[in-house]
Amino acid sequence: MVSAVAARDSDRARAFAAKHGIARVHDSYDALITDPEIDAVYNPLPNHLHGSWTRAALDAGKHVLCEKPFTANAEEAREIAAAAAGTDRVVMEAFHYRYHPMTARIEEIIASGELGELRHVDAALSFPLPRFSDIRYHYSLAGGALMDAGCYAVHMARTFGGATPEVVSAQAKLRDPLVDRAMTAQLRFPAGHTGTIRCSLWSTNLLQISARVVGEHGELRALNPLMPQYFHRLRVSTAKGRRVERFTHRASYAYQLDAFADAVLRGVPVRTTPADAIENMTVIDAIYQAAGLPLRQPG
Repeated sequence: MVSAVAARDSDRARAFAAKHGIARVHDSYDALITDPEIDAVYNPLPNHLHGSWTRAALDAGKHVLCEKPFTANAEEAREIAAAAAGTDRVVMEAFHYRYHPMTARIEEIIASGELGELRHVDAALSFPLPRFSDIRYHYSLAGGALMDAGCYAVHMARTFGGATPEVVSAQAKLRDPLVDRAMTAQLRFPAGHTGTIRCSLWSTNLLQISARVVGEHGELRALNPLMPQYFHRLRVSTAKGRRVERFTHRASYAYQLDAFADAVLRGVPVRTTPADAIENMTVIDAIYQAAGLPLRQPG
């Protein structure tokens, strides 16, 4: 149950609370995280504030579901992970796709050996965001295509590639000298297979949400592994034939909330831990460096 909400604009907070039947509105984030009746906090603030307010919520004794990307950079992720490790609180990064049955099935197929030894993993997330005043285009708010859309592509490449890769090269398309509107990166995994991630908020590639895993015996292609509840397709092709698998349309966000509640109430481990977030932010940092762009900074 959502018991309280807070926002910088109290009028907007009250309107949101009225629309969603939330009983209380706090005048500040501090007031919300120190509310003794609140057990857990959802942190959907701009990227540069994820780390500081997750840390503040932890200090107040709350469990935290933090929106992706976990922090502004890997150094901050390590700081927050260390803070979380010093508590008995659950801290979970909100990569909701990770909790949907479609993701579990892709992992199962890869682990079964049906595709054979991995050769290449490709992950893409592009959508059009032509409103350049949006916070996702502001460097001071830790914005950029890689941070907003690309963090998913990086995470999918790591999940389906089975490890955290090194970044071989990266190319950015710029909105301004500090902010990427699109990014492509080439990866190499410890076992020898390669990877590619592609993402954009504004480019000629207007809409693409996909993952592809190529092995020595075949490949799988996933259409919309991010939010399968809207539309999706999982196609597996090997020498034995081709098939298409489909999944429940229950929302990936619902599975994520179940996982968070199970962790808080029953101690069930989560998949998107602070340690996992460090790995993801490490790759993101390396992509920015390879593209010749500065790392994002916390607020």
